[in-house]
Parts: sequence; structure tokens; C-alpha cells
Amino acid sequence: MTSASVRIETPPTLIKVTNLDVIFNGQSVLNDINLSIATGQTVAVIGESGCGKTVFMKSLVGLIPPTRGSVHFKQDDLAHLSASELSDVRRRFGFVFQNAALFDSMSVFDNVAFPMRQSTDENEEQIRQRVYAHVREVGLPETVMSKRPSELSGGMRKRIGLARAIILEPELVVYDEPTTGLDPIMSDVINELMLEVRRRYPVTSVIVTHDMRTAKKVADRVLMFYPFSRRKDGESQILYDGSPAGLDDADDKRVQQFVRGEAGERITELAN
Repeated sequence: MTSASVRIETPPTLIKVTNLDVIFNGQSVLNDINLSIATGQTVAVIGESGCGKTVFMKSLVGLIPPTRGSVHFKQDDLAHLSASELSDVRRRFGFVFQNAALFDSMSVFDNVAFPMRQSTDENEEQIRQRVYAHVREVGLPETVMSKRPSELSGGMRKRIGLARAIILEPELVVYDEPTTGLDPIMSDVINELMLEVRRRYPVTSVIVTHDMRTAKKVADRVLMFYPFSRRKDGESQILYDGSPAGLDDADDKRVQQFVRGEAGERITELAN
């Protein structure tokens, strides 16, 4: 008796980056980046300050155009879209900013409702139901709805930022340092919420972070970038592209040093 072969479906590519260069004032920040991100994948982007993580993140969503190369979201080359076309594509993105970036003059309710009022034709009752549901999903009580961002703790603002980011149920959510400035307990609350978002929605996530706990707990793939100016001749800026489980035993000692928080030869470099 022969056993039938099992066909494993490969998730379709959501983002494809090809030969991406980004140069500012003659200085290369990103050089010849090539990679794909599959639908449903959660990718953590790590690396020391100045390695191009944030520029890469902004390139993925069309906020920074390539100097050379391309970024495709599904079939769309972002650099070749008109302003209105790019605006339409961005409605499929959710953004969780480092400092939440809430509107200070608006209540929590109005902050979370803002994307729906801007991008949908739903009535106020439909908006109210969605806002209340998403605020509950991030673990906050209804009593926060009338508060201003200045009345909330840092962790609460982050959670409201997450609720706003997912209110339109985007295909891609981009997180910029989601746990920066939080204590270890609240950082883990945010990690758990990111995991819950992935469980609830068919979402692809890109997380720019220095927090190794976040990278190891939330991501299923980790990219480690290295500053272009310090890489070896002909070397890729991406020193590591693999699972979180492989970080501690990575072949490149620079990856191990970063993950463990060891200065290594950087002490000597900084002294020169």
C-alpha cells in the first residue's frame, strides 16, 4: 500500500523587496536588500541603532521611496502608484507608532474611531460598536472612552494605539518599537496582545524592535540588519534571516553579541 503524498500549501507573498537601495545625502542607509514576506508571517526586524531598521519599515509602506529597486505589496509597485492609489493601498495597513501618536485633542473614542470615519461609510452606531469591541480586545474598560491621551499611562496609550491600528482589520500591521519605555510586565502585555491580534485576524506583521523578548516570543521570523558603513565588502546588510530559536546559536558572532547585549569589539570601535 502506498501512502498518498500530502501537499503543503505555501502562503502567498504579501511583500516583495527587490534590490532595494535607500540613499540620503550621498550616504547609503539600505543597500541591495532582497527578501519576501509571506501572508500571515510575523517578522521582527532587529539591529543596532543606525542600521536602517526604521528606514526599511517606512520603505515597506511607501513612506520612503527607493533610490533604486522596488517594494511590491501584492502586485503593486508602491513607487509607481499615484498619490490616490497609494492612499488606497495604505488603508490596508495598520500602524502602531513608538509613542502611540494619538491625537491629544481627541478622546480615546474619537482616536480609535478616526480611521473608520476617514475611510468607511459606516454610520456612528456601527462605528461605536467596532470601537468598543476593539478597546475591549486590548484589555481596557469602557471608562477610558471619554479620556484624553494625556490622562492615560504609557501602556494604556500603546494599547489604544493598537486598537486604532486594527480597527479596519488591515492586511499588514507595522509596529515601531511597541514595547519601548514600558516596564517588563507591561511589555509582556503588549507582546500577548500582538499574539492575540495574530490569532484573531489573518494579519501579516512587521515589528521593529530592540527587545529580544518581543522578537523571540512574538515573531516566527527574525531579520537582523547591520549598518551599511560597517559591513564587510560584498556582505549583505542582513546578517540573520531565520527563526527566533536560532538566534542564540547563529554562526555570525555579531548576531550573538547583539542578542546577548554584549559590546564585544564595539568598545574599541567607539574609542577610535
